[in-house]
Amino acid sequence: MDAFTLIVASGLAATIMAAAMLMLYRASSRAAGLLDWSMAGAFFVASNLVAFSAALAGVHDVRIAAIGNALYIAGHFGIVAGLRRHLGLPPRYWLLVVLVVSVLLLHQSAFAAQSVANRLLLFTPIIVSINACAVWPLWRLPRDSARAAYMPLMVLELLFMTQMIVRACYIAFHRTTNLTFLGSQALQTLGSLSVFVFLMVAGMCCALIVIREQELALRKASLTDSLTGWLNRRALHDIADREFSRALRTQQPMAFITFDIDHFKSINDRHGHSTGDLAIRHVTVLAAQALRGYDALFRLGGEEFAVLIAGSNDDASLCIAERVRDLIARTPLHVDGKTIPMTVSIGLACCRADDASWEDALRRADLALYRSKQMGRNRVTRAETLGRDSAAA
Repeated sequence: MDAFTLIVASGLAATIMAAAMLMLYRASSRAAGLLDWSMAGAFFVASNLVAFSAALAGVHDVRIAAIGNALYIAGHFGIVAGLRRHLGLPPRYWLLVVLVVSVLLLHQSAFAAQSVANRLLLFTPIIVSINACAVWPLWRLPRDSARAAYMPLMVLELLFMTQMIVRACYIAFHRTTNLTFLGSQALQTLGSLSVFVFLMVAGMCCALIVIREQELALRKASLTDSLTGWLNRRALHDIADREFSRALRTQQPMAFITFDIDHFKSINDRHGHSTGDLAIRHVTVLAAQALRGYDALFRLGGEEFAVLIAGSNDDASLCIAERVRDLIARTPLHVDGKTIPMTVSIGLACCRADDASWEDALRRADLALYRSKQMGRNRVTRAETLGRDSAAA
């Protein structure tokens, strides 16, 4: 494949990348980074147009090379900028301005004007450094379900950096290598081919990142209560199944706290449903403060909630439940100049060796919650105590 054909192919790949990122941006929820990646594709298109025009006109001028190389480096920077924006980091486009000006000035040096090989040696460290700026934050990502979507881009960047370093090292140690402007020598063909592959795959990698993020967001939305941010009943089944199996395997304790807001119907009737929603958010915020960061929090519906506590014995679970009750009782809701006292009734049940499933413990916690209401509300009742009282009767 000659250099001219590779220029055309790379230009088409860059055009596809720019258009795909822009269409994905318009079709998606305006995901961060897509416009940067579309702009990166546009920079690569412009760079290939410069090379295409030079090849057609037969112009071999270092000023043409300066413009093409500046646009090419801007394209790589655009990929990094989009990635940084997607990760919640500033894109730092001021640095792109510095890079472009520096590249244009470096082309005025005698070393850069002397040969194509010198320009390749001069700009390889810059391009490798830009690509390394994409690899580093990806390498540091936590090992969670979202990380896998970033790995193809990281691998692509590493492979591209490797071939650039290998080519530069070969040229540095073989200074007699004769490279020509837009030539078809093996080293240049390898470089042009690697650019073509990079552009083809980079767009797919960027799209994969956005699609995976949206998939995780949809999954989270399907498992999360929109009002409180707590997990919903569907998530309860998945998490409780996993934790119950682990508790059986490791012989570690597991308990459920269930609670609901006392006199919640009267709050809705007297102050309106919007105040009722505020009351629910108020209680869940306070409960989350009293609980541990790794406890699983669930809204079962209405003003009913459950907490899965793993790794704490009966007494520790009782202390946690009392902490929740006490904090809520001491913190009334203030809304529209009114002070609304808030309390919760709580039931607590620990999983037992004879439980067939975690649902047995949750049912006992619900019964204990009902007993708390019967006994005057704003209290914690343990299912084990309830069981002894029933046995004594």
